[in-house]
Amino acid sequence: MTPSQALLDEIAAQEQELVFGQFTEKDAWTLGCLIVEEAEIRKAGVAVDIRRPNQILFHAALEGATADNDEWIRRKSNVVFRFGKASLAVGVTLALANTTIDQKYFVSPQEFSPHGGAFPIRVRGCGIVACATVSGLPQEEDHALVVACIRRFLGAREQAEAASSSSAPCRSR
Repeated sequence: MTPSQALLDEIAAQEQELVFGQFTEKDAWTLGCLIVEEAEIRKAGVAVDIRRPNQILFHAALEGATADNDEWIRRKSNVVFRFGKASLAVGVTLALANTTIDQKYFVSPQEFSPHGGAFPIRVRGCGIVACATVSGLPQEEDHALVVACIRRFLGAREQAEAASSSSAPCRSR
């Protein structure tokens, strides 16, 4: 990864764009399955996780994933919940400042890993309600996989909502 302000700006734009109207347990399942499906297409040996701060909503380990990926997921998710932004954004910010998470924030790297792959699930008007994480690829690829699938999920939801509202009968008076 080459840290840059341009990369930070790109991640910030993704975070502003990818905001949910709502996020339910069923949504966690659907999004998790979508990420797994895309990872299988890419033949990526990853672990996929969607969680609230104290509850795992979805978890899957694909062929090639290891127990170590589960540890990376926990630590990357902790970064999202503590700092309120994508784990890649925190890592890039630290790299640009030429420091580490323990030096700057006095937190343990055994608990917080500022590497790409964990992305906040924000609900409009509520803030961060969950985190979607992938572990097993290089960190920028983990991040890109999560972002692509969230974008696809939200796009499909928008299309479904548009279709249901356009099929409502029109009434004239």
